[in-house]
Amino acid sequence: MASRFQAASLVASPSYPNAVVWSDENLIAVATGHLVTVLNPALPSGPRGLVTIPANKPFPIGVIERKDLFSGCLLSTSLSRDIRPCVRSISWSPIGLAPNAGCLLAICTTEGRVKLYRAPFCEFQVEWVEVVDITDMLYDYLENISFGESATTAFSDALEPHSDKLEGNSPHHTVYRRTSKSRSVKKFGEDCTSITRSLKKIGEECTPLPLVTVNQYASRKAMLSSLVVAWSPVLWLPPETDSAPPDNSSDCLSLLAVGGKSGQISFWRVHEPLSYTIEHSTVPISVTLAGLHQVHNAWVTAISWASLTFDASSPQVLLATGCTDGSVKIWLEYSEKLLKSSEVNDAPFSLLKEVITADSVPVSTLTLTVPVRAPQKTFLAVGKGCGSFEVWICDLSIRKFDRIGSYNAHGHIVTGLAWAFDGCCLYSCSQDNSVRSWILCGKSLHEVPIPPNTLGVKSHGVKNPADDLPYGLGSCYGVALSPGNLVVAVENDGLMKDETLAFGVASSDFLSACAFDAGLLNPMYQARTQKAAIEFFWIGGQQLESSTNTNLEIGTENFPGPPKELIYWESNMLWYLSQYEHLDKPLVVWDIVAALLAFKQSAPKYVELTLVKWLSVSNEESHLGHSAGKVLSHASKTFSNTSTRKLHLFNIICRRVVLSELKADKINIKQPNVEEIGGAEEEKLKLWRDLLLCSERELRERLVGFAFSTVLGLMSYLADKVSKAQGWDPVGLAQMENWVELENDHVQDQLKLLASEVGDLDRRKLCSICEYIAEEQCIYCSSSVPFDSPEIAFCQGAAQSHRLARCAVTMKVCPSTPSWFCPSCQRYSSKLAPPQFFLIPRYPVDFKSLTESRNTSNNLSKPFCPFCGILLQRFQPVFLLSASPA
Repeated sequence: MASRFQAASLVASPSYPNAVVWSDENLIAVATGHLVTVLNPALPSGPRGLVTIPANKPFPIGVIERKDLFSGCLLSTSLSRDIRPCVRSISWSPIGLAPNAGCLLAICTTEGRVKLYRAPFCEFQVEWVEVVDITDMLYDYLENISFGESATTAFSDALEPHSDKLEGNSPHHTVYRRTSKSRSVKKFGEDCTSITRSLKKIGEECTPLPLVTVNQYASRKAMLSSLVVAWSPVLWLPPETDSAPPDNSSDCLSLLAVGGKSGQISFWRVHEPLSYTIEHSTVPISVTLAGLHQVHNAWVTAISWASLTFDASSPQVLLATGCTDGSVKIWLEYSEKLLKSSEVNDAPFSLLKEVITADSVPVSTLTLTVPVRAPQKTFLAVGKGCGSFEVWICDLSIRKFDRIGSYNAHGHIVTGLAWAFDGCCLYSCSQDNSVRSWILCGKSLHEVPIPPNTLGVKSHGVKNPADDLPYGLGSCYGVALSPGNLVVAVENDGLMKDETLAFGVASSDFLSACAFDAGLLNPMYQARTQKAAIEFFWIGGQQLESSTNTNLEIGTENFPGPPKELIYWESNMLWYLSQYEHLDKPLVVWDIVAALLAFKQSAPKYVELTLVKWLSVSNEESHLGHSAGKVLSHASKTFSNTSTRKLHLFNIICRRVVLSELKADKINIKQPNVEEIGGAEEEKLKLWRDLLLCSERELRERLVGFAFSTVLGLMSYLADKVSKAQGWDPVGLAQMENWVELENDHVQDQLKLLASEVGDLDRRKLCSICEYIAEEQCIYCSSSVPFDSPEIAFCQGAAQSHRLARCAVTMKVCPSTPSWFCPSCQRYSSKLAPPQFFLIPRYPVDFKSLTESRNTSNNLSKPFCPFCGILLQRFQPVFLLSASPA
């Protein structure tokens, strides 16, 4: 990984704030005009995904008199001349909602439409796939309730056609009416066939539209005109709920909040599927309307969610909303109404506080976060159209709301705000083409230097305040943070009049985003395709306090950067590595791996000792201050007392950073070419390689022990004639028995005992409860396949011996159908590991205790790699987009 990123050019320019969002599976979506570009930050100029926004036909909400077309409430509709809709708002869902366990992308357009898209994981195409039209579902609901209007509302019956009655949604077309006598369709201005095509949801023949008042039409259109979308954190249906999840859906869900011009927010329940697939493209997405809530009296322009965890017995979520009238409100989830009821609720949230009352300055963006270090508090930042932003701290345990201050940080509208480093740091960007960094110390906010973008380059001193003025012609339209908070992405259409191109600016108190110099672009080709850019900046060396007393005692003598920045880097990386040990946080460590690889090029000693320090802190028996060799030698002895998540994190860091020069498949079959490196590094790499193999053997031993224990439990159910509970069913028992025999000198006695108990079972009864195939056949030539390794196999074909991959979970030969793929260890899995496996805190004293409870939280019932813990995916060709979680 290079010490600096490459800017990624975009073919269209952004138009609205918050135009860049970063997903939990490490993909970036960028809104640019009529397109949404999806890219992998590990390969900014590599393969991309694309969502092209189509034009949609208007909803048949009624017709109005011609004389009412230019009424005040319809001026925006009558004067609109948008030829093509643009993207107004985008938002990523949590992982697990897509059929392949990835993230869904919600897109809101200037037409007011909201649709959900998924990755084309089995279509082999660039264009993302539309799965649900939220606005269509909202229209169906509103039509069923007559848009909330009273029954006495004056709707006309079928009328004789009049040329002065027009459909307000399309002032340039004449609308056809059906006569009540002849029931024949009259033609005014156009052929009926073309009109039928232009009217959505009317049917195959022309049907009458109701004549409505201008206020009715404006109200209906506002209800269907969405402005902003935002996904909630993962929620769970309570066990005692009266509303069961939809078919083929789990009780794990996320809420999609959609704010519109009417001041209402609609809440949509999107459930995780019960099972995931990488083969079928027609898996339905379960989406239901949970509630409608009137939150403001004007347009809702900003929404942000946060999860409350300080009361573990009653987890809740917060919702912050901003409006064009300048008001900002904080709402508390009403779990009983929002999650338990199957009916659409009008008040699923209760108002906690209107922190900002209505004024003349609209809210452009806001962000809400709950710090891990203080879970009873909530930090709120609100960006305004005038270029200022406000910061609030809310102590929910005592319902206290403190306004930290208002800051005139920018000269134009604030287009992006993002909390980083557990709420210690705030990043803001604006249309004045600047990005600023702030730290929160107690109850005060201070501006601090932005770290240099190239690792190891010193920051500049504080500039003259006059330099704060933007030195460019472009604008920033959004800022997003990587999962580990070490990288910030900024979208801009800046055209800098400077000889320094991308990443040439590293300032102190502000960052002027520079994508390219328009004067250097070829006007025939480059200028037409490079309208904007998405840029990435390292922020892992961000100063989080005004001063520090930490001493750096590890190898920095050959590193060009200042020691203080290395202190910040070490502190931030170690803190986030510790946070990934929490099971509710997706294991996406790409930015940490990329930073360590960048440091490895210029300061390998710094990287080694940082990792040794992390291992020392992670072990229950701390060896902080001991030599690297002693810590590494002791690490293998602690693996049995280490949680599965920690082992996953160690395996990723070991493979992707320390052993990055070695091929993953060579490491898997224990044939890495360490000798090719030579010198003193050879012994170090051998030590790390042996640690990696020891860690993976520990994980496989836990997985095999869990499978054996599950089989014995199922046999006891069969003996007692008790129906078994729903749960994970083991596959590949014969191969697991062979593996225990191969590793007999290394596995623990408990696993040997379980293997002997499984071996003594009656094979006929065993085959009745699970799959048991001792003799495997080649998927290509049907010849026999002996078991010599848990990773690969070679068939005994007479003409040719085929090399076959084995499943990482079952150790069986993978079938010819597509299998799950891990981009870190590059293993394949035809069957997924049990959810309980990822919850194991240490090597179990008794595996049977793990399998007694067959039902487990759906939070972890996702396709995770058993050796790396990251989300599995379908292997994609190099010319198609795929995620890089590590």
